[in-house]
Amino acid sequence: MKKRTVVAGEPLVILLVEDNQDHAEMVMHSFKKHRVANRIYHVGDGEEALDYLYRRGAYSDPASSPTPTVVLLDLRLPRIDGLEVLKELKSSSLKKIPVVILTTSEREIDVARAYDFHANSYVVKPLGFENFSSLMNDLGFYWLAWNHHPEI
Repeated sequence: MKKRTVVAGEPLVILLVEDNQDHAEMVMHSFKKHRVANRIYHVGDGEEALDYLYRRGAYSDPASSPTPTVVLLDLRLPRIDGLEVLKELKSSSLKKIPVVILTTSEREIDVARAYDFHANSYVVKPLGFENFSSLMNDLGFYWLAWNHHPEI
């Protein structure tokens, strides 16, 4: 297994799948504030996430849709639900990409189903910007710097 670390010149990529623009901006702002990721790509629904991951349509160019280092995935998404995106991704050739569920849902059924579909982590969005920012800092460093995973 090769460790990916935050290294100058080696851009790390986060795919943020979030339909709530305010939440998306908080995630992006928090990562930028803590210099966690070089590039964040944001999509607003499940269908767009799958198009990005499989390089379909507007995302067909690998230069503009690089393979993510980690996917941050909301559950409640328009068009295709987050659990369906997770299920599709983890049953494909892209299954080694870590997927972190980042949601407001604390429902046990959502947690259980996410892990049934092989989520790598399940994180409930905290209330308040400072708590959220702190979580994004820790989450970013864990998945992008500290965690070991195979090349995709």
